Amino acid sequence: MTLGFAASFAPKATGGEKPRLVLQITVDQLRGDLIDRYGAHIGEGGFRYLLQNGVSFTNAHHRHANTETIVGHTTLSTGTDPAIHGMVANLWFDRKSGTPFYNVQDAEYPLVGAAGIDAANEIDPTQRAATTDGRSPRNIISSTLSDEIALHFGPASKVFGVSVKDRGAIAMAGHAGQAYWFSKAEGRFVTSTFYRDAYPDWITNWDAQGKVASYAHQDWTLLRDADLYSFGDRDDQPWETALPSFGRTFPHNWGPADSKYFTTFLTLSPAGDEITVDFAKALMSAEQVGADDVTDYLSVSLSSTDYVGHIFGPSSLEAEDNIAHLDRSIADLLAHVESAVGLDNTLIILSADHGAPEHPEYLETLGIEAGLFDFQRVDTEPGFVRLQLDFGASSDLIQNFSNPYLYLNQELISEKGLDPAVVEQAVAEELRKLPGIAYATGSSALRAGSFPRTKITDAVLANFHSERSGDIYVVFEPHWFVADFDGLTVASAHGSPWTYDTHVPLIFVGPGILPHTIVRRVETVDVAPTVAAYLGTKHPSGAIGEPLPEAMKQ
Repeated sequence: MTLGFAASFAPKATGGEKPRLVLQITVDQLRGDLIDRYGAHIGEGGFRYLLQNGVSFTNAHHRHANTETIVGHTTLSTGTDPAIHGMVANLWFDRKSGTPFYNVQDAEYPLVGAAGIDAANEIDPTQRAATTDGRSPRNIISSTLSDEIALHFGPASKVFGVSVKDRGAIAMAGHAGQAYWFSKAEGRFVTSTFYRDAYPDWITNWDAQGKVASYAHQDWTLLRDADLYSFGDRDDQPWETALPSFGRTFPHNWGPADSKYFTTFLTLSPAGDEITVDFAKALMSAEQVGADDVTDYLSVSLSSTDYVGHIFGPSSLEAEDNIAHLDRSIADLLAHVESAVGLDNTLIILSADHGAPEHPEYLETLGIEAGLFDFQRVDTEPGFVRLQLDFGASSDLIQNFSNPYLYLNQELISEKGLDPAVVEQAVAEELRKLPGIAYATGSSALRAGSFPRTKITDAVLANFHSERSGDIYVVFEPHWFVADFDGLTVASAHGSPWTYDTHVPLIFVGPGILPHTIVRRVETVDVAPTVAAYLGTKHPSGAIGEPLPEAMKQ
């Protein structure tokens, strides 16, 4: 039964009218079971409102193999696989420059009035690897749902994307919208010259209100009494990451505003989502989002669940409390939408870009075999030493490993007159012998289709882009992952085709959509086509998914 706060928000059918607002909420690393697992902590206006008033697909999955942030976000926004939209990984290796390539980097579009990444203090290794501070959506090959909304409804339609992460905002705002993301180096939301040349006054005013600085010297504390949490008696698990001065037990202090890690600590806690929602509310008010009868689009990507999951793991007191805070942040956002637009006039989509694995030590307490993989040791394994000698190489046959791709030294292979397909096959065979690796295949085999078709190989193929993917795709055994990222050891690292990484929530709430729970398997490539069908727009240019009939007006 719908109660109180949620009941007053229940959307009503509006005939053939279009919604005034499409609100797409993407929660980074919200594994498909976590809302239910930590459901004792949710209130009336957040997840409960969505579940009681919308259609919930409880068996929704990403179908691609590399379940990373940019890959999942772009799949949700385009309705297609990374093989088509091109975002194959958070980071890939650019053979022309011989350097890593960060997914949304673009030197031609620098940040507006901002310095960019502080590489010395940035703990996200993928952002730290970017070779320019410029950002744009130009590396996304397909059009997005937001692009199609802008095309269909014309210049009066307003399109925005907001997130702590640049990739979380840009992938959803698409090419036709405007994206804003939180710069930890600047302590404020920024954008690039791809979108605009100067900030509007409302952003300057929002900065001046001091929302970010208000967290200085404050603590992340439990929202409820510790004995109400499943992990209330397990606040100090040995596999959690203990960052200096932040620690791995409550309370977690954010420190002074001038600390070099102050803004980083905000993003590693519910504060990151709270700041994002506050900024999104200010944007809605200032830009009059949803204020007229022309359909607008707003994406709000909430990143804290991902950062908390990486540092503490999804089975931790921090992760459990974060879900409670996340529920309040979503309720806060929905309350503002009700006030400014009316939920009767809003189509809401909630999903996630990927799930997350548990730490092996936690799984071992349950008798589940698991492990951590150290890729730095691969080229010293006896089989690889012998293989390199067989090919006349020294120790530089492997040029780069950017999870999940291994890039071979093509210049060396050419110099030695070797057949790339033969080298790929030999390296893949050696990889498959190593403990912790379930599957490895070369790009030549993927191009030729010379491999047995299974759920895993289909997922790998869905992730394959001939120019950006590496020479060999590596799939770790279930419950295995690489935990060391340039010196930062994490408690959880997603990126596999296994169910714990592919399973995400999927909920549609809007006028004419009947509340229901659907248990059959659906895929995230269906999201953009479903919204397009609901609105009557074209599907994004690369879309391969199918509209979900249960999410249509009944």
